[in-house]
Amino acid sequence: MRAASGSLFGLAYGDSLGKPTEFQDYPAIVARYGPGGPRVLTGEPALVTDDTQMALAVGEALIEVGPHLTPDAFEPVLRRRFLEWAASPENDRAPGMTCLRACGNLADGRPWVRATQADSKGCGANMRVTPVGLVPGLTEDQRAGAAQLQAALTHGHPTGLAASELTAWAVLWLRDGLAPRDLLAALRNRCAEQRKIYRGDWLGELWQRPTVSSPEDFIARGWDECAAALDRVATALAAGRFDGDPCLATGAGWIAEEALATALYVYLISPDEPVTVLGRGAASSGDSDSIACLAGAFAGAALGLAAWPVDWQTQIEYADRLFRLGTTWD
Repeated sequence: MRAASGSLFGLAYGDSLGKPTEFQDYPAIVARYGPGGPRVLTGEPALVTDDTQMALAVGEALIEVGPHLTPDAFEPVLRRRFLEWAASPENDRAPGMTCLRACGNLADGRPWVRATQADSKGCGANMRVTPVGLVPGLTEDQRAGAAQLQAALTHGHPTGLAASELTAWAVLWLRDGLAPRDLLAALRNRCAEQRKIYRGDWLGELWQRPTVSSPEDFIARGWDECAAALDRVATALAAGRFDGDPCLATGAGWIAEEALATALYVYLISPDEPVTVLGRGAASSGDSDSIACLAGAFAGAALGLAAWPVDWQTQIEYADRLFRLGTTWD
């Protein structure tokens, strides 16, 4: 089945298809591609954005650290990988300012809890977390802690942390065979179960803010906002009106919980039609590349590499790096 490869390549395919539609309004996208959105990769190679670049950075950091994944081992490797990305001449794909500012602070040698953008919950937190969901053999604390820490290095808002963990768990559960129809309820249950769990070994003093009384109250805000976003997905699916701009139903995706919600929405409409999922995600008025890349990660985790057009594997940018990560975890 090659689920890890399917998820990573699906992420990159969605990113590439959403790249030209980001920053366009829905009527302009439909006028160019039709209501189904773009469904054919273009370019040799088909270029991706910072979403795939940073997902590769996270994945390669996980490979470098190996099975003994701890916060002390992961943070310096992840920091170095992020700084290599920030300084790369290929970092020319309209990267998010939150990531750039935080990387600038990390480059100055600041502790990550001082470098992060404390109030940001932008989708940069979870558009890169897919590899954390694909690594086999992690404990629950390792997977949850790594998902939140990779977000926290740049995005310090609790909703970015919770959305990143939920994104990783969606990938994990789909890879392990959870039926798509059961995914939303499972994610909603995780919000309730994790609501007061602050992973201090991984997050340290990140919670300390002038208006926050405890680490539990800090993280609960993130889980509550994610739960509300998941409820909007359930409402939109129940309504059964799937034409038009998906961002009108579940959010534009510029913030982490909306990127997760809208990616889930476009995926769960037709989970057995992966290219349709990508087109629907890319035909959105918001953060189209992030929405489509997460939706592609979900579809690929569930269906495997064979779900995607074969010729796309050699056309997509960074195919060699995607292949190395995928084959390590398949």
